[in-house]
Amino acid sequence: MKEIDLSAGTIVYEDTGGDGPAVVLLHGLMMDASLWDATVAGLSAGHRCLVPTLPLGAHLHPMRADADPSLLGAARLVAEFLDRLDLRDVTLVGNDTGGALVQLLIGEGDGDRVGRVVLVSCEAFDNYPARVTGTTLARAGRLSPRLFGLFMQQMRLRAVRRLPIAFGRLTERGDAATRRWTRPVMTRPGIRRDAVRALRAADADARRLAGAAEALPSFGRPALVVWAAEDRVMPPEHGRRLAALLPQGRLTEIADSRTLVPLDQPERLAPAIREFVPAAHR
Repeated sequence: MKEIDLSAGTIVYEDTGGDGPAVVLLHGLMMDASLWDATVAGLSAGHRCLVPTLPLGAHLHPMRADADPSLLGAARLVAEFLDRLDLRDVTLVGNDTGGALVQLLIGEGDGDRVGRVVLVSCEAFDNYPARVTGTTLARAGRLSPRLFGLFMQQMRLRAVRRLPIAFGRLTERGDAATRRWTRPVMTRPGIRRDAVRALRAADADARRLAGAAEALPSFGRPALVVWAAEDRVMPPEHGRRLAALLPQGRLTEIADSRTLVPLDQPERLAPAIREFVPAAHR
């Protein structure tokens, strides 16, 4: 893992290196870069994969007190990350809330370094916070950081993590990852503070994300939408709508997966991305 100092604070990231096309992969709320481990393993032979852990509740270093905790702030941090590393013609991939960040970045006009996008079962339109899972988390964010930490202590129990209000509808096979993701807010006050601040921005973030769809028809570069066919958190209808709004959008549905396709079906997701990225370079 590498570190980079950005305007909001210090971010850790993985960089597989190499001369292949740059692929930057974004995770969701209460997650870290390990969401993409198996997908990166399937991509890194021919691509330079960069995976930042963003300040969304499972990060390592607390952000500065004046950092913008909203999703728009995180999207701008991604744009700053691309600039600082001088990445060009990037394939920007987002799953869960990471896909919302991709949409917000496009909507803000910060996508000059982005050559193509991949949206993987993600929040869109009016689905933020996403269904019962996201709504429960947003309500918990109204607690003080100390009480939020106590609330999250329940996630030590696998039975709780598997509930629909937790990670149960997000992944079928990724319980080890979800257990790891909840540790920072349980053990580090600065991370709890950042997580609560991010969750309290949910109302403003919801309005911004609903408006972001208006900018999608102006994104005239290649776009791939990958959706879990039976997703119960991110409606499959939203995947079809996103693909239709993007001028060069195309849709791929993946069976036997919940929202976190990188955990449940990385062996299908990685080939879909590999096929898409080389085609975009021809």
